[in-house]
Amino acid sequence: MDYNVLIPAIRKLAIEAGDKIMEIYNADDFDVKVKSDDSPVTAADEAADAIISAGLVELFPDVMLVTEEQAESHAAKGDTFLIVDPLDGTKEFIHRRGDFTVNIAYVENGVPQRGVVYAPAKNRMFFTQADGQSVEETGDFAKDTVGEVTPMKVAASDNAALLVVASKSHLTDETKDYIAKYEVADFKSAGSSLKFCLVATGEADLYPRVGRTMEWDTAAGHAVLLGAGGDVVRFDDHSPLTYGKEDFANPYFIAYAPNVELKEA
Repeated sequence: MDYNVLIPAIRKLAIEAGDKIMEIYNADDFDVKVKSDDSPVTAADEAADAIISAGLVELFPDVMLVTEEQAESHAAKGDTFLIVDPLDGTKEFIHRRGDFTVNIAYVENGVPQRGVVYAPAKNRMFFTQADGQSVEETGDFAKDTVGEVTPMKVAASDNAALLVVASKSHLTDETKDYIAKYEVADFKSAGSSLKFCLVATGEADLYPRVGRTMEWDTAAGHAVLLGAGGDVVRFDDHSPLTYGKEDFANPYFIAYAPNVELKEA
């Protein structure tokens, strides 16, 4: 994969999808349907998926594509692929809370190498550059021109005063019990893959997820965190969280800055 081609392409597609999402978000009303797994889906999910998928297939026709909104893609097999969640945080979108993101990632040999996370309602854009360094872009998010970027770096965490972020919509008792094992100075909740990005920017030290996720939920945020010096490991044995698993389902995991002294499950 030529990252000098990939990065501007996925950044532009994320912005185009974000524009469509915000057009629907700002409408007076929109329909909400329920998928076979009982999760909600809106016209924004479907429209964003159509934009991103068409663009990726045109530019990278020989690369396997996995996307949340196309069930047939979930039968794909391999450890190198593009993976998309066109609207992560659909519940946040439906309730107009703003914590939703567009996620596009490239996975190679089971590791998310590059990714983009765009939060159009928050006006925040995070992506890995061609060289692997993660940056946050500010400005008007012009489709063909990258604005001012700030390199991202995880915090030099203080284990006596950790900043913890967890899911806004899926804060389980198990998650609360695990967080209680740490010395926590501040706790915040956030939706979608923004939680990975908050660790990547140093706004949080630790994000434990003791609940169900799929690879398209996490790959882009995982890539951004890796490019900022952080890591993501399995909750049970602290081994690396890998991609291309059977049915693309994740185990529980922990995203963190490397100074954090991880506790056992």
